[in-house]
Amino acid sequence: MTTQLPPPLSPDAWERRYQEGTTRWDLGQPAPAFQSLLGAAEAPRPGAAIVLGSGRGYDALLFAQHGFDVTAVDFAPSAIQSLAEQAEAANLSLTLVQRDIFDLVPDLAGQFNYVIEHTCFCAIDPSLRPAYVQLAADLLAPQGELLAVFFTHNRGGGPPFGVSVTELHQLFEPYFEVLTLQPVANSVPSRRGEEHLGRLRRRDGFMA
Repeated sequence: MTTQLPPPLSPDAWERRYQEGTTRWDLGQPAPAFQSLLGAAEAPRPGAAIVLGSGRGYDALLFAQHGFDVTAVDFAPSAIQSLAEQAEAANLSLTLVQRDIFDLVPDLAGQFNYVIEHTCFCAIDPSLRPAYVQLAADLLAPQGELLAVFFTHNRGGGPPFGVSVTELHQLFEPYFEVLTLQPVANSVPSRRGEEHLGRLRRRDGFMA
């Protein structure tokens, strides 16, 4: 009898990847682009931040270490468990939420100064990208920012599903002012030339 596998982008499928150790997106460290951003003179000031699709939480832990009040969200139990263990070991306080990101609103609407994005946008079905943009805007307080490392490769298939800089502008500009969107200079070797770091501010005219 053949075991039926869960749909490839479902919560059960992502949890299965953690269980099997097939987590190729997992760098085992925070995104180098975020490390550079938080160490720069123009680093964002600490505030309430939500990390979407946080995985094992290396980025969430990094922002917490820099004084941000971090909420980390993932729907894979193993990812949340790993993050909880790392946070305890590092004596860091984070709010951990095991939930589908698209179920966060209205409960958490307007509660964050920052939305943190890294390997979540590229993992969802591309048809959900407009809903993701709406979600990010809904979660932010006025003048809140999306801090994002986008996977801008042009290979077919996915995940990770690639996106062009032009597509990013088209998707986000109705809701966000693009402050910066630049190639990442210090990507890990396997992603060199395939990442852009963005800082996007929620438009004043947008109402959650």
